[in-house]
Amino acid sequence: MDNDRAASDRLDEEARVARFLTDNPDWLATRMDIYSLMSPPRRVHGEILADHMAAMIGAARQQAADMTAHAQSVLQAGRAAIGLVDRVRAAVLALIGTQDIGEWVTSDLPGLLGIDSALLCIEQVGGAHGSLLQLLMARNVPAGTVARLLGTRDVLVRTAPWDAVELHGEAAGLATQDALLRVPVPGLPPMLLALASRDSAVLEEGLPASMTGGSAGGGGGAALAFLGEALAARIETPAGGSRR
Repeated sequence: MDNDRAASDRLDEEARVARFLTDNPDWLATRMDIYSLMSPPRRVHGEILADHMAAMIGAARQQAADMTAHAQSVLQAGRAAIGLVDRVRAAVLALIGTQDIGEWVTSDLPGLLGIDSALLCIEQVGGAHGSLLQLLMARNVPAGTVARLLGTRDVLVRTAPWDAVELHGEAAGLATQDALLRVPVPGLPPMLLALASRDSAVLEEGLPASMTGGSAGGGGGAALAFLGEALAARIETPAGGSRR
């Protein structure tokens, strides 16, 4: 009896579905996602079934195209992050071996990262630290600049920076995009490494979209943050000839 009741309920449900589709003939055509869950007709008999199969095929193709596009996006982001990590690794190795940190920043780093300009910015330097600007070929910026721009972040990527002249000097015209890296050296005034590129894609490689105007994230963001930390550690090292 229970089986008979279940069979009757199923028939009633099928009848309700059939009645709904009959009363709303266009409803299924607007729900392409449902086609992927349906079994296609075994044979084509007439234009209606042919249209139905064509719709199912179209839905499947669209789903496949969406999945392919998503996969390609993920792969491209991964490859970009790896590329930026490799460039940062090469830059850090060069930093370890240099005897002139200022030369490494201004001359070597742009080529190693594939950008147009790099400049170390130090807040109001004077007194015992007055020689830092010359030793590091650095640019003096107003007190509070690092906190104002970075806040609690270690990396910030910006498009069309409004203060390019202040941070990039003569290279301001090349700063279609820039990246600001915190350089935390204990006992010294706040510093940041300003990277400028005329190619807006270079500094965003491997970085999430939220990083533009936001904090670092992903493999590329972590690599840039590490570059700033490595530079800070090198400035602290007497062999670099920077702390006198």
